[in-house]
Amino acid sequence: QVQLVESGGGLVQAGGSLRLSCAASGIIFSINAMGWYRQAPGKQRELVAVLSSIGSTNYADSVKGRFTISRDNAKNTVYLQMNSLKPEDTAVYYCNIDGYNNNPRRSAWGQGTRVTVSS
Repeated sequence: QVQLVESGGGLVQAGGSLRLSCAASGIIFSINAMGWYRQAPGKQRELVAVLSSIGSTNYADSVKGRFTISRDNAKNTVYLQMNSLKPEDTAVYYCNIDGYNNNPRRSAWGQGTRVTVSS
């Protein structure tokens, strides 16, 4: 069974930075895409950033130039460096791995880590 554990959330002032981490454990020998999503109160979950196994990235327009996604394949870990944070970045951030162990239908989610940005 695959488990994802996120860390790094917290309270930060506007303009500050946070780094989220997500480690995947279990029987994993390959992961296609690793990404971050977020859900603000009263809103739907949305894509923040995703990084494929070949290095292609996709960012939400709202975070381009401020957030950077990276991954350590040896550790099955994905990171999200968040700079110049804004109050509208406040949300629960979820880690996702997609298409792991050569099965495009396999997907797993973390439990979420809360990020609060004060103005």
